[in-house]
Amino acid sequence: MTYCVKDAELCRQALEKVIKICGNNQSELARRCNVKQPHVWKWVRAGRVPTERVHSVAKASEGKVLPHELRPDLPDLFPAPAPAPAISAVAA
Repeated sequence: MTYCVKDAELCRQALEKVIKICGNNQSELARRCNVKQPHVWKWVRAGRVPTERVHSVAKASEGKVLPHELRPDLPDLFPAPAPAPAISAVAA
């Protein structure tokens, strides 16, 4: 799969959302991911989280940002959850 501008923007937006959840504080995100703040700064500059850090960043978001949102360019590694089956309006 190729990396496109749309994926890049989605990655950037998801990372910005996680940082906002961490009080707009890169150091707090770094603490939650057990890395140093310059690593987070590099992620912000690159506009994406390295694959090996996706799960820790998602966990740092308290479940508000999922792995597939952080790296939509890698659906084989981070697939979107299957939609929940529709509940029938007719009760049996």
